[in-house]
Parts: sequence; C-alpha cells; structure tokens
Amino acid sequence: MRIKLITFIVLLFVLTSACMSESGRIDKANKALGSKRNPIKMYFVPSLEAGKVVASGEAIAKALQAETGYYFKVAVPTSYAAVIEALGSYQADIAWLPTFAYVLAKQKYDAEVKFMTVRNGLKQYRGQFVARADSPIKTIEDIQGKVVAYTDAASTSGYIYPSAMLKEQGIEPSQTRFTGSHNAAILAVYSGTADVGCTYWSPPDSSGLPKDAREKLLDTKPDVLEKIIPIAFTDWIPNDTVTFRKNMPQELEAKVVKALNEFAASAKGGDILRSLYDIDGLQYATDADYDVVRKTLQLMKLDPSSFLN
Repeated sequence: MRIKLITFIVLLFVLTSACMSESGRIDKANKALGSKRNPIKMYFVPSLEAGKVVASGEAIAKALQAETGYYFKVAVPTSYAAVIEALGSYQADIAWLPTFAYVLAKQKYDAEVKFMTVRNGLKQYRGQFVARADSPIKTIEDIQGKVVAYTDAASTSGYIYPSAMLKEQGIEPSQTRFTGSHNAAILAVYSGTADVGCTYWSPPDSSGLPKDAREKLLDTKPDVLEKIIPIAFTDWIPNDTVTFRKNMPQELEAKVVKALNEFAASAKGGDILRSLYDIDGLQYATDADYDVVRKTLQLMKLDPSSFLN
C-alpha cells in the first residue's frame, strides 16, 4: 500500500511539474509581449535568398509596429523545421509557413493558421519538376535513375508532393539532395549538379511572365527561362500561411491580425508582400482549408512527421 502511495505521489509530482513547466513557458513568452524587451517574434522560412526575405520581413514589422504600437523582431532560421520548432517552444510567435510546414506545426504544436496567401487571384499553386531544356529528360518517367534537387524536407512543392508523386509511380532517382531553397534547386539544375529540380509553380501573370521559382533568378540568370523548363507538375496545393503559435494573448493576437489584414490590403503592403513571396494579398483562413493536404497524405499512406525524421 505504501509503495502504491509513493508511486502515486511521484507521478502526481511529475505531472504537476510538467504542467507548471508548460505554464511557466507560456507566462514567460507572454510577459510584456510586444514590448521592446520582449518583441513579437516573426519568423520566415528560407525558401528564397535570406537577405531579401529579411528585408521584406523587416518592412512588414515596421508597418505593423506603426499600426499596433507593438515591437517586432524578424528572423529567418536555416530550415523550415527550425521555424516549426520555434513555434512549438515559444521562441516564435508568428511564422510565415508553407503549406505542409503549417500542417506539421498544427499536428505537433497546435499552431493556428490566420491567413492564406493569394497570388494572381488564386489560393492554390502547384509543385513543378524542372530540367535543362537541352537534356533528354522530358517526362516524369525520365527521372528514373537521375539526380534530383529538392528544397527542404518540409517544403510542400519542393519535396513533399513531388517525392510522393515519384514514390506513387515507382520512380527512383539515383540520388536526392536538399538545397535549402527554391532558388538553389533551380541553380543546381542550371549548373548541372542536378538533373532535375523541384520547386513551386504558379500560372504566368497577365503579361505572360512565369511566376515560378525561375523568375526570382532573372536578374542574375537572364536566360534561366530558356535554359530551365518544367517537365511535370504535382496536384494543386493550398497556398502558404501566416500562422500564430498557441496561447497568444487574445487582445494582442486580435490587434495584430487586424493590422496584418489592413496592411495586406494597402498599396504599400501589397508592394512589400509581392517582393517577399510574390503575394498579392492575404485572406482569412481556418485549419479546415488544409484538410485536402492531409487527405492527400493519407491516400499516399504518408505520415507528416516522418518527413522531418
């Protein structure tokens, strides 16, 4: 009887300590959140060149500070996984997450999507397989035995959907690698260090200019549209997100959400968002908007968390 009582007390202590530990982390994260000493941490994934993402992110933070009076701090960690973990550990308060990264952050840490991005009036995009125009690779079947450059293990268009598509069709590359960004995946194919690259794709704009990962390289590689061409596409994917961590102070959260919505609708905000991730606007979103991704993964018998193991 005494042993059972001691065991119960120990278990109760462990559970209480865990609860207090979580409560303590929440209190610390929320204490004077938005102040100069504890700014709202807004993280971005390194899907493009980090310096450009930081510059656009800081412009967003400056506009939000002017509107809300809160202080913000911008960061671009080295991987999508690092951003997800930052949300879970209360090191990040807001994250601009790609689709699958959000799905994983919701599953692991109950993160909350607030906005879905809009591009060219669309709330969805696709992944693309690209190859050199002068290579013999013309179809997805030609990828068998070739070197494939992915972006990041938590990138929906740069890894999750294309790798699942290859797996579903029994196509096995000879080698795969993660380049860290969509630009880098394109450059790997351009330079010949990879045969195929996987990146995001959206339809061309009204002028006919392609709005995929190649466009971001036109300044330094003006012939990239001719040298690198799409050979296949994935299914459509819901657009990326603006996601908040759980347990944010409600009044602060509501104020920031309102300010973000107004910022996106302004002319200046639109320019900044386009320079960030080619975003034309933000639309309120719910978790249900991303059920289609979960259903796709279930059909393919894929566990979301396995992609980061």
